[in-house]
Amino acid sequence: MPGVSNAVFLSYASDDAEAAERIATALRSAGIEVWFDKSELRGGDAWDRQIRDQIHDCRLFVAVISAHTEARDEGYFRREWRLAVERAGDMHERKAFLVPVVIDGTSERGAAVPEKFRELQWTRLPAGETPVAFVERVQRLLSPEASTTIQPATSGLSGAVTPKPLRASWRSKPALLVIVVAAISVAMAYFVVDKLWPSKRIASSTASGSTSAQPQSTAAREKSIAVLPFADLSEKHDQEYFADGMAEEVIDLLARIPGLKVISRTSSFQFKGKNQDLRVVGNTLGVSYVVEGSVRRAGDRIRVTAQLINTQDGSHLWSDTYDQPIGDMLNVQDQVASSLVRALQVSVGADYQQARPSPRSVEAYDLYLRGRHAVDRFDQEGFESAATYFQQALDVDPAAVTAAEWLAFAQEADAEFSYVEPNEGFERARRSAQHALALDPKSSLAYVTLSAVHLIYDWDWPAAERDAKQALRLKPRDPIALSQLGQLYGTLGRWDDSARYLEAALNLDPLFAGWHDLLSAVRYSTGRITEAEAEVRRELQISPRYGGAHYWLGHVLLAQGKVEAALAEMGQEQPDSDRYAGLAMVYHTMGRRAESDAALARQMQDYAQNDAYDIALVYGYRRELDRAFAWLDRAYRQKDAQLYGVIAINSDPLLKNFADDPRYKAFLRKMNLPE
Repeated sequence: MPGVSNAVFLSYASDDAEAAERIATALRSAGIEVWFDKSELRGGDAWDRQIRDQIHDCRLFVAVISAHTEARDEGYFRREWRLAVERAGDMHERKAFLVPVVIDGTSERGAAVPEKFRELQWTRLPAGETPVAFVERVQRLLSPEASTTIQPATSGLSGAVTPKPLRASWRSKPALLVIVVAAISVAMAYFVVDKLWPSKRIASSTASGSTSAQPQSTAAREKSIAVLPFADLSEKHDQEYFADGMAEEVIDLLARIPGLKVISRTSSFQFKGKNQDLRVVGNTLGVSYVVEGSVRRAGDRIRVTAQLINTQDGSHLWSDTYDQPIGDMLNVQDQVASSLVRALQVSVGADYQQARPSPRSVEAYDLYLRGRHAVDRFDQEGFESAATYFQQALDVDPAAVTAAEWLAFAQEADAEFSYVEPNEGFERARRSAQHALALDPKSSLAYVTLSAVHLIYDWDWPAAERDAKQALRLKPRDPIALSQLGQLYGTLGRWDDSARYLEAALNLDPLFAGWHDLLSAVRYSTGRITEAEAEVRRELQISPRYGGAHYWLGHVLLAQGKVEAALAEMGQEQPDSDRYAGLAMVYHTMGRRAESDAALARQMQDYAQNDAYDIALVYGYRRELDRAFAWLDRAYRQKDAQLYGVIAINSDPLLKNFADDPRYKAFLRKMNLPE
């Protein structure tokens, strides 16, 4: 139909806003455009015209049904329903259009809904929790190949969208709990500790990585954009941190726009210093537009130049230059983002339109930007330097929220990488995150930090889930918030949910090796070992020095019986990662006992104080179970940062004897984890 967009219109009663937002978040995370009116001031001629136009132009109309809609005979949502039914009746092609969704126990029989709704298949999404099967169904309905007939109603309301059941014998990797590090300035690709996913001891991830990853799709989406790092054209070339901050703030502003896919900083910044054809960049990132620019800082003034480029043909669509006092930098960022919005002809939402106060102190803001630049190193010196800058910024301006939340991040990373004692580092990070929330209760980053502390240090799974969900509610399209929830669900063995959130993170951040690392673990844990191998190889293609990746690939190969290949991969791992633990396992398989003992002794010599968990896994693999459980108990006493991945042992084919021992289930009960 001419003029019809590929959007989904989400209609709901105001009392169901939270559930509706969960549905919208899940769909948007898959790259689906959703019209989701969160305004509380509905009504009026302008509003009526806008709603009529949107319903007329949308491709799918999702009606959220609940006891709240039953209790109200009238309401704006019912007017939307009538308009949608009229539109469905007027359509020349009988393509699926109406999608009724029930979010509570409301019965189909006797429900106060338009009669047309009863002819259709209903879907149950309790409280708006949206499984991947429903997202995939919406994607199929939006595709050009979608059926031209309206689906009939069925008696099994939830059958079509029930998540695949978890396999009783899902395959998991041993502790390989990644710490999604790389040059993670996107926010904090951190809390992926080490072992249930791959290793937290990162060498040099995106900084030394390659951008030769596979393209995200054969055709980039129309409303998709990446902001490349701005060039530093200052006379002394000492303002790279400042230029990076400018680009990141523009990314953050654009990410607030509904329906616009914005690639995360971690992926777009991998092109820093590379003079690549922007059409190649667009194809690699899966976007139709890129922004590039430059920053020149002289004294108390800045000059910013930015331009928007179509990656399909390389044409320049817009460019402008801004020359302002340094204190007006946020105003310049707003001007750049607003100009991009006009050039792209996209509509903005309430989140984007919220005013941002200018920094109270230029000095504090400069210190904050220096701290962010230091975090990108993602090593001990970088974290400690960053924490110093953030604290100095707070000393100058105690109300500097961004400095407060990033201070918490740097402190949590310091503890997670075992650069400080767990009780000292994690408690410090907890206090800083709580302080950041006192300054700004809507700090998504602070909630992610608290979730990581609960997950890695407290082993408080409900609290970790609560704070991760809150972080995602505050920033629904943040890859870090998405991955934090995905990591948590992997810890609890909810693999389908884990994969869904990690895939959503990858959609927005396709060149971050950490997400591929985590997704590889999920694939392995569900018995899809070939796919797990493909993910970790993609990870190494993006970042050849990603810490723990060679170990994990060796582990996956060992599970496939490819012993010589596994040995080669273990030998390429960094000595300060999992190299010796991996070699001990492979040598044991090859019957080379003396070499296995020597590698295990080296692992114990270097990492007994902060990596007892890995040592337990090696003993478990070698079927020396008394020693394995002794080291597991030691990991518990030491608050080993990898221990929350212990549930993964249950599904690892290489650790079957470990998992079959009654002491393993007893240990899970001690950790309050499902058996």
